[in-house]
Amino acid sequence: MQHLYDLLVSPFVEFAFMRRALAGCLALALGSGPIGLFLVMRRMSLMGDAMSHAVLPGAAIGFMFAGLSLPAMSLGGFVAGVLVALLAGLATRFTSIKEDASFAAFYLLSLSLGVLLVSKGGSNVDLMHILFGSVLAVDDAALYLVSGVATVTLLTLAIIYRPLLLESLDPVYLRAVGARGAWWHLLFLMLVVLNLVAGFQSLGTLMAVGLMMLPAITSRLWTERIETMLALAVGISFLSGLGGLLLSYHFELPSGPAIILLAGLVYLLSLLFAPVGGALPRYIRARHLES
Repeated sequence: MQHLYDLLVSPFVEFAFMRRALAGCLALALGSGPIGLFLVMRRMSLMGDAMSHAVLPGAAIGFMFAGLSLPAMSLGGFVAGVLVALLAGLATRFTSIKEDASFAAFYLLSLSLGVLLVSKGGSNVDLMHILFGSVLAVDDAALYLVSGVATVTLLTLAIIYRPLLLESLDPVYLRAVGARGAWWHLLFLMLVVLNLVAGFQSLGTLMAVGLMMLPAITSRLWTERIETMLALAVGISFLSGLGGLLLSYHFELPSGPAIILLAGLVYLLSLLFAPVGGALPRYIRARHLES
């Protein structure tokens, strides 16, 4: 029993930075989990990856003007992400380019511009910090930011849940009844950007989207009920954060990759064993129907 306590509980009791990291993972799970699930339901999974890169040039400009300043980098990242979303939306609306291709083009431009700005205005260490982050280095200011974004996200989703869900599942009907689906879509994109900005402060731009998307994708393999998917996405995200922190502490691993790889392991196991979408249960059901 003492060994189990030393393994699972002691790191969070003894060290304040571990407690802050755990609280940050919980806040990220509460905000990013539902957002990721709506991205999956809207068939916009890769857009999350695109938007995670879109915030980079804004964060880089904030870094060039104010160094590793949380407010400057967060504001810059948010403005850049919203700008890319608007430009991609305009390109989709007024040209023949589809939304996924438009986002891909703008995110590649944003990523290359962001890397160029950071490499010209800082060091390789600064670039690694922005791209990969470190959840173990989360300070009080970053924790307040992540918690605030999670609170705003949950409150906003509670208000727009029904129209957003309908717009995700049946946008044609929403347009037929005269509802303004474009407004819900734009508000949702702003929530995506907000959560990615909050995530890159702790996990970095390249890792934040992993905690947003992997638990959401995994949850769809376990149930067909939307409410259960939301709970599972949040739960898997938080448990991946908890497990990744413990792995990072005990085996001296980078915290961000450990968290994402653990979430990826849960996804791979779910591909095989999840009752709704897993390969083995589907095979067993198919054999049962054949017999």
